[in-house]
Amino acid sequence: MDNIDKLKKAFSDALELSNEKITDELSYGNETWDSIAHLALVASIETEFDIMLNSDDVIDMSSFKKAKEILNKYDIDF
Repeated sequence: MDNIDKLKKAFSDALELSNEKITDELSYGNETWDSIAHLALVASIETEFDIMLNSDDVIDMSSFKKAKEILNKYDIDF
């Protein structure tokens, strides 16, 4: 599984969305992504990639596109 598939899996698991709905346009407040789901998403990403996000990154993660940008800082390429 490549990194984009792993990230989509993390989003899918946490937000209970199908892969078709997980695009760069998906953002906080859309579909099922609320504050509680955001915490589940962070945990899912940390587990999937075996990393620990810092608090600024957790706060800044506002879209699927932004999540990819943040993970690039952790040497995870897409």
